[in-house]
Amino acid sequence: MTGRQGPALSRRSLIGAGLGISAAGLTAAGPGQAFAAGSPHPRRASGPARGHAFLAAAMDAYPDHGGIRLTQSYADQAGLFSTAFTYDNALAILAHLAARTAVGLTRAKALGEALLYAQDHDPAHDDGRLRQAYNVGPYTFYDGSPQPDGFVRADGTVNVGTQFGFTGTAVGDMAWAGIALSALARRTGARRFLTGAVRIGEWIERTGRTDEPLGGYKFGVDGADQKLPFTSTEHNTDLICLFGRLAGLTGERVWRERRARAAAFVQRMWEPSGGFFYTGTDDGVTVNRSPIPEDTQTWTYLALGSRARGYARSLDWAAAELAVRDHSGRRNSTVPAGQSYEGVTFSSASLLADEDAPIASGQPEPDRNGVWFEGTAHLALALRERGARGDEARARCLLASTERAQELLGGGQTVGGRALPEQSGVVSASSPLDTGFGFGYYPYRHTGATAWYLMASARFNPLRA
Repeated sequence: MTGRQGPALSRRSLIGAGLGISAAGLTAAGPGQAFAAGSPHPRRASGPARGHAFLAAAMDAYPDHGGIRLTQSYADQAGLFSTAFTYDNALAILAHLAARTAVGLTRAKALGEALLYAQDHDPAHDDGRLRQAYNVGPYTFYDGSPQPDGFVRADGTVNVGTQFGFTGTAVGDMAWAGIALSALARRTGARRFLTGAVRIGEWIERTGRTDEPLGGYKFGVDGADQKLPFTSTEHNTDLICLFGRLAGLTGERVWRERRARAAAFVQRMWEPSGGFFYTGTDDGVTVNRSPIPEDTQTWTYLALGSRARGYARSLDWAAAELAVRDHSGRRNSTVPAGQSYEGVTFSSASLLADEDAPIASGQPEPDRNGVWFEGTAHLALALRERGARGDEARARCLLASTERAQELLGGGQTVGGRALPEQSGVVSASSPLDTGFGFGYYPYRHTGATAWYLMASARFNPLRA
């Protein structure tokens, strides 16, 4: 939200000091117009071209604050100011690489260099970790305190997102950063990117490895550097990819053993009678059976590849059990009159949200049928990857709905006070959406949702090892 109502927090806002929450409870193109060669008449740029224009605008929003920079995660209207989540920036790198253009590679390398800089210039740690989020431009916080710096402070340290408590480090965020750096290493051959990815993998091994009965790798640390007790299916799915890539890039067998440990945890979360994956465990012993999120159904398929044939039903579960259609006639919907959007919601709990209570203090009441566009893109990509009968048609419908949102939702929004290119980024949700994990998503243009849309459009699987 905006103004005095406070920010619209995302799932990446949950591990600052005192904010721990359970895993089981957790410019590449022109800005809006393109011209056909030899034609005097303008035609509208494609959805992917406009998506890349948004990523460029969000990356270039603070030109007076240095060349080392990250991409702002949300439009200003979300109330998170210049916050750049590590997860979103990893996705931005991968989306730039998915474009397979010189401009995309240049932008991906610049963001990768910024992540390496953050590893080497943390104000408190020198162990390869990245924080949950950083500030990338100046603003005045809600309490009137100024935040004058860009991503790099005057003393050379990186500008950690302390105002919202985004100071912890999650294994999943680290894994995605490692995946992005390993992709850069493979694309460019530059050793420094592989070195950064290995440092991330070693931090995860030291911090997250657990010998609890369910095994796997635990959630990470909070802002006070205290280990969090939860173990997440999503995070361990990310590690299947990261450790698999490190095994291939380094030739070291130890990464294969670590990949197997993460994969074993994910497989233990499988519910064969229902055809879906549970979200994780709070104590390493008991599987949490509710809520059931979307990403543990789609990312598992994307990460396991041909090994996922026995688990392919998870995509059908997500497509059927989390399907929503949001339209202006629904209670609490913020979709303009005459519009409707189809896709999936965040979790099974989203469908049961209390429509008489705000998601959090100062936030709006949720729409049970709000479409989560990031997850909708996950599903579209996974269906394209599976390629069973009807999968491509279903994926195209999901992408068409996302492109309608790109065109019609989030108009007039800004990044760094600058107007965004028209019809560019994808909003995180069609209407206020309660995830069921203690936070919500809202109709603000979002780097993460846009990046996943771009990867799904390009058939680029970021989790393929």
